[in-house]
This record gives sequence, C-alpha cells and structure tokens, in this order.
Amino acid sequence: MPWWAGLIIGILALIIGGVIGFIITRKVIAKQLKDNPPINENQIRAMYRSMGRKPSEADIKKTMNAFKRGK
Repeated sequence: MPWWAGLIIGILALIIGGVIGFIITRKVIAKQLKDNPPINENQIRAMYRSMGRKPSEADIKKTMNAFKRGK
C-alpha cells in the first residue's frame, strides 16, 4: 500500500471518529440537561427574594420561559 493511501485512511478515520464523538456527546449532554435542568422555580423565587421582591407566579413562569427559550 502506498504511503498516501495510509494517510488518506488515517485522515478519514479521524474525521469519522470526530463526527461520531460529536453526535454522541451532544445527545448525552442534551439528556443530562433535560434530566437536571440548570435552574428551577425555587431558585428563581430565591433570586427574586434576594432582590427584595416578592415574586408572583406570573413572574416565575415568565422567567422560566425566558430561560427555556434561551437554550
């Protein structure tokens, strides 16, 4: 086998491995974010309280939707 054929096979193997690794990693991270969201309603309530406001349910829902749209 000529040296250039081995080089081409090696480069193709690296590209295919990178693509497969990217797809698998993206699916795993998406599943982890779905199972363990980065922020929940209790944390939003605490955030509003720390700012000196008493949050209404509409405020909390509005903030949760803003976080979900930002993903």
